[in-house]
Amino acid sequence: MERKLVAFNGKYFLLTVLLFLIEVIIALFIHDRYVRPYVGDLLVVVLIYCFFKSFFNIPALPTALAVLLSAYAVEVLQYVRYVEFLGLQHSRLANIILGNSFEWIDLLAYTIGVRGIIFCERITEG
Repeated sequence: MERKLVAFNGKYFLLTVLLFLIEVIIALFIHDRYVRPYVGDLLVVVLIYCFFKSFFNIPALPTALAVLLSAYAVEVLQYVRYVEFLGLQHSRLANIILGNSFEWIDLLAYTIGVRGIIFCERITEG
């Protein structure tokens, strides 16, 4: 039987919406030294993963690794100050979504988030 590449998955879509709401709450209301910078970064890779899995029937490991590499790439772009290069340094939304400062520990938070994804997927697969 052929597997469809494009297929809606309500479970992942619900998780996407929930994680997005949590991220918005963190961005707007939490201004601490741990939850906003690190938990937010950990959750954003899970959010992006769930978004892709909401609409595409693609294997967990390649999807998780693609999300991780993309997060790493965005972090490296923060190092070269690409928000300023794009002329968006005064946009609060751009600074929240794209970020504006490189931190090595963010790479660790992304990695932990993706490890959590892989762990959860292996458990749910049986």
